Amino acid sequence: MEKVVVAYSGGLDTSYCVKYLIHEKKLDVHTILVNTGGFSKEELLQTEKRAYELGSTSHTNKTILNEFYQKAIKYLIFGNVLKNNTYPLSVSAERIFQAIEVINYAKKVGAKYIAHGSTGAGNDQIRFDVIFQTLAPEIEIITPIRDLKLSRQEEVEFLEKHGVHYSWEKAQYSINKGIWGTSVGGKETLTSHSSLPENAYPSQLQKQQEETIILNFEKGELVGLDGVQDTPIRNIQKLEELASAYAIGRDIHVGDTIIGIKGRVGFEAAAPLVIIKAHHLLEKHVLTKWQQYWKEQLANWYGMLLHEGNYMDPVMRNIEVFLDDSQQSVTGNVIVKLKPYHFTLEGIESEFDMMKSDFGQYGEMNNSWTSEDAKGFIKIYGNANKIYHNVNANKL
Repeated sequence: MEKVVVAYSGGLDTSYCVKYLIHEKKLDVHTILVNTGGFSKEELLQTEKRAYELGSTSHTNKTILNEFYQKAIKYLIFGNVLKNNTYPLSVSAERIFQAIEVINYAKKVGAKYIAHGSTGAGNDQIRFDVIFQTLAPEIEIITPIRDLKLSRQEEVEFLEKHGVHYSWEKAQYSINKGIWGTSVGGKETLTSHSSLPENAYPSQLQKQQEETIILNFEKGELVGLDGVQDTPIRNIQKLEELASAYAIGRDIHVGDTIIGIKGRVGFEAAAPLVIIKAHHLLEKHVLTKWQQYWKEQLANWYGMLLHEGNYMDPVMRNIEVFLDDSQQSVTGNVIVKLKPYHFTLEGIESEFDMMKSDFGQYGEMNNSWTSEDAKGFIKIYGNANKIYHNVNANKL
């Protein structure tokens, strides 16, 4: 039998794919779950058990937290990337690296086909297929849910016909969790006016008393919390636990999908939002005006290209080099106060803080230039405007 690798999550769609490919396509199915921080050890074991029960010949759980951090999250922090000034690319960034691992696994087992459970109306189908076609054009892609335009009920009936009687009761909200945030979809996000209710979010408010923490950055990376050093990944996880107890990081993202329709999704991303905002504040103190300006332009493109599945474009490596180099002086501490549902940035401490300059204090005293210097500078600075309005006096 020819082999097919299924990008498996344990949900209804990918479970249908396994049974369909075995019974209708007569293929030898191998499943892989790529974990980006959204599954506990117990959940991974349960998912593996279900894959074998469905008939998978082999199953692999692959956790890629380190790869995901080094190749994506790090640069999303360096670039202060928030899609449409809102969304920290929680799920969209994950899909690229999950696709890469799936295709690597398909090559390893010698699969002729690769399958995923995406529909034809979302972004994930594009993110998966672009990576698959780029890295392994010789492997054919099968997408049963997209191709057959199946309803949820049709999938359940097919599985029951083939002896699968799991509870497929549809949850009121669709949750996709990873280390860089959790997306939340429901009936409210299908509208343009309704907000998600409190109970839609996985993390509920647990703390009322304000708490101050200090984020320790070294060359743009979060290397510690309150002076306790750890890996950036562990620090993200620790901060998520701290900040999510205050129900911080909730919002609804409205954006343009890759296929051209508007989409709306809720999310909670306590650690990502605190880290990005804290990192951005530190950069305001230690980077020059033009460093900040060009970082913002390039990072905006980086986030858009990553969101739309263009991670393999070589321009992404070019931008990463720029972002890496821009972080040489982004070292210091950021003081953050956590409060119910929000946080405030209290200030920073850094040896590279350019507010320490002896040249002058904003709005206070000019130490390194005279009043005549200031008057001369202002006169020359205004020349372009004066020339334009002298020539075009009749236009006003």
